[in-house]
Amino acid sequence: MIKLNSKTESEFVLGKIERIEITMVKLPLVKPFVTRTSAKTSKEALLLEISANDVTGWGECVADPDPFYSPETTITVYHIIKDFLGPCLEKGMTLTEVEKCFQRIRGNRMAKATVENALLDLLARQQGLPLHRFLGFPARKIMSGISIGLQNSLQQLLAAVEDARAKKYHRIKMKIKRGQDIEWVRAVRERFPDIALMVDANGDYRLEDTSHLRQLDEFNLMMIEQPFSFSDIYHHSILQRSLKTPLCLDESIRCLDDAETSIALHSCRIINIKQGRVGGLLESLRIAHLAAEHRVGAWSGGMHETGIGRAVNIHLQADKNFNLPGDTSETCRYFDEDIVEPSVVLDQDGFIDIPSGSGIGVKVLPEVLAKYTIHKEKIK
Repeated sequence: MIKLNSKTESEFVLGKIERIEITMVKLPLVKPFVTRTSAKTSKEALLLEISANDVTGWGECVADPDPFYSPETTITVYHIIKDFLGPCLEKGMTLTEVEKCFQRIRGNRMAKATVENALLDLLARQQGLPLHRFLGFPARKIMSGISIGLQNSLQQLLAAVEDARAKKYHRIKMKIKRGQDIEWVRAVRERFPDIALMVDANGDYRLEDTSHLRQLDEFNLMMIEQPFSFSDIYHHSILQRSLKTPLCLDESIRCLDDAETSIALHSCRIINIKQGRVGGLLESLRIAHLAAEHRVGAWSGGMHETGIGRAVNIHLQADKNFNLPGDTSETCRYFDEDIVEPSVVLDQDGFIDIPSGSGIGVKVLPEVLAKYTIHKEKIK
């Protein structure tokens, strides 16, 4: 049982839900973010408000409007929340009962995470506690990490890494793909021999590429993230036996069961836990605790969230089992204007402060939210 503020999940109950509202927003990115599978110029997100006793909790869905990263999309999440998850919520339910009700609905973990995030924010605000305290963790400085998308030239890549190093990010991730990998990594490592560097392949390779990927061992990388398919666990176990560099699984880890299988097969030595993908904060904590038990590293992945989802991820990382820098970077890297305040900024040593105040600790700005809203609907 996950401890929440020195209590168990079963000791917190929902009041009467007065309002559930979905808002779709679209925020322009400062610059395009390019991976093997997509090139994004904006962030389209589904936001969820749940209100009870004049208190509102916020959740953000990490699904995209397209199915290129996940089978879930903003439209499928809207449908699942409106027609199935929302109607599940009743006065007097405990969090354990909410999870049990949600288990009847197969998959759709991004939708479930969105609702759970909003409920936890709501309950924490009602208790007058910061979310990390409500989850049972004292505040601590959060390590920062940056993800650099595919660049058009080596010069652009090296400039991006130099900028990240100057801002003292604790870990720098660069995207790779077939034909844009070994020599690009070599160039970065030769220019920056001391940075904490990792690469992310977004599933672009196959088992027959093992000898090619083995060349990455010479660069002293923190990890190689998701070299094989999003659905693969077994072939990663074969590859890991052939490499000195730790493998990190991302898309392959959809839930605690996947993490258990991956650890049992020695498919990875590190797990990227994206709470919005695995079903929410409670499942994320279970995975992080399992990883710690088996001495597997864990970190919190990001999905270009607005300030709502970014704040949730920051609070989650107060758990000591998130022992590696995550994908949490400054707001200004993605958005000229966010829908919340305060924005995420790095201190002089590259750390991030957990937002203070109750719940997720950020204030949604109504005028800015309205500016970027493309659809809004009350579903209860």
